[in-house]
Amino acid sequence: MLEIIVLPLLTMLTCKETRAAIIALHKNGFTGKDIVATKIAPKSKIDRFIKNFKERGSILVKKASGHPRKSSKRQDRLLKRIQLRDRSATSAELAQEWQQAGVSASARTVRRRLLEDGLVSRRAAKKPLLSKKNIRDRLIFCRKYSEWTAEDWGKVIFSDEAPFRLFGASGKKGLSGEEKGERYHQSCVMPTVKHPDTIHVWGCFSSKGVGSLTILPKNKAMNKEWYQNTLQQQLLPTIQQQFGEEQCIFQHDGAPCHKAKVITKWLRDQNVEILGPWPGNSPDLNPIENLWSILKRRVDKQKPTTSDKLQEVIMKEWVAISQDLAQKLIESMPSRIAEVLKKKGQHCTY
Repeated sequence: MLEIIVLPLLTMLTCKETRAAIIALHKNGFTGKDIVATKIAPKSKIDRFIKNFKERGSILVKKASGHPRKSSKRQDRLLKRIQLRDRSATSAELAQEWQQAGVSASARTVRRRLLEDGLVSRRAAKKPLLSKKNIRDRLIFCRKYSEWTAEDWGKVIFSDEAPFRLFGASGKKGLSGEEKGERYHQSCVMPTVKHPDTIHVWGCFSSKGVGSLTILPKNKAMNKEWYQNTLQQQLLPTIQQQFGEEQCIFQHDGAPCHKAKVITKWLRDQNVEILGPWPGNSPDLNPIENLWSILKRRVDKQKPTTSDKLQEVIMKEWVAISQDLAQKLIESMPSRIAEVLKKKGQHCTY
């Protein structure tokens, strides 16, 4: 009966009103079990409020002990403005500038205040510097292909070269998961060498999946002769395998060996249509860059220790990339184009 009489009166109470109602019921002789039956609050809260009332004779909850807050709301807003003015500033640098405004706080306090405002501290994303010409070319390219759908981009074969380093970490900083005393245990240490072997590869892919991947011979320059041979031996078989007699478009960037007259003529003689002209310093527009990142992470997990093993793992992981993943990367192209246009030629988030 208690629940039927009391519950309707308690459904819209604030926290302070809830405490008052619990104490009122307690004063009127209701037991803790009776009050729990009203479902006014969890049992743990009800017990704590009643205990606090018995000890202090008040419904007010004793404030937690601790250091007083070092900054006011106004000072917190000032810190946010300082940080947004220079996003590259470290927490220590922000603390120094904040101190000049009269707030004596540590870098840790700065990070905590920014986190309260939804600003997360992390390494700045590394993107190529864009010149005015780069920005203009990016806008020209994106406007030219702004109407293309994911289906249109599905006819494009994207290509690029990429380096793979022995004992590489793919730019990733992770947790070693060590227990106390295990910091230098073999499983918690990432090996490095002064001059690691680096393997350069050329690869291509489309929405139909990964195409050919070839490894550049050691001490071999990436010149126009090498590139023409690569296109002959790797690109043409990929076009035939993935598209057959269907029309497709080939993408490559503006590297010197790509733009050589002999390469342009060779591609024209082979009836290979070129996407572009491709804007400089625009890896964010090429989904194969994301594919390289994924491939490098998978290769690093295998922890190859020799150049031969590294090459073997690269080839193995390349062919293991699913067609579904390749298609999703290609389907991101309309979003990349739209974002660059929205940002007036600046980098997109990809």
